[in-house]
Amino acid sequence: MTGEIDAETVRRIADLARLDLDADELSAMVSQFKRIVEYVDRIGGLDTGRVQPLHHVHDLRGVLREDVPQPSLPVEEALRNAPARKGDYFLMPGGRGGS
Repeated sequence: MTGEIDAETVRRIADLARLDLDADELSAMVSQFKRIVEYVDRIGGLDTGRVQPLHHVHDLRGVLREDVPQPSLPVEEALRNAPARKGDYFLMPGGRGGS
């Protein structure tokens, strides 16, 4: 590990994340960060030389449905909750509504 996780380190991280930690939260975060770094160090020490890289943890194949045209949503149903519309279109805030 490069550097020790202490209250000052966690304070700097909390400041970067715009978090305001009280003393109890700071103490808990120091403990949690230490455990995380220890775990990452343990993983980093494993011999992974014979492990093949993965694109995904599951061997998924053909999980997409056939791309078959289907009827779309009727215009009235699609625009039912639109806050503003012009004809068959959504009217955007600041829209001129012209032409």
